[in-house]
Amino acid sequence: VQLQASGGGLVQAGGSLRLSCAARGRTSSNNGMGWFRQAPGEEREFVATIDWNGGSTAYADSVKGRFTISRDRTKNTVLLQMNNLRPEDTAVYYCASARSSYLANFPSGYRYWGRGTQVTVSS
Repeated sequence: VQLQASGGGLVQAGGSLRLSCAARGRTSSNNGMGWFRQAPGEEREFVATIDWNGGSTAYADSVKGRFTISRDRTKNTVLLQMNNLRPEDTAVYYCASARSSYLANFPSGYRYWGRGTQVTVSS
């Protein structure tokens, strides 16, 4: 499985971005999916996860109410809508395909990772 994240960029605080993750090859349509982020000098941290059919989601407390994860299984894509962005959201964002069909909020729960897309929020 190859995962390609896109949609990052530079935005002012309070603005919005929508990240997209496209799966290629052996599909991840039956797997849970997730988004993680990593700021310079920091460990990779969980952002959001969605189960195989989009029926369940979970978020980090820091993004709850501002970010929304969704998926389109027919297109093998996962989206992360990010609203009311803050400077502390600045990081490289990675999408990942889980080892199971369910939610996972820890990196070891994921088997395949995309290359990341940079999100920069200016104050």
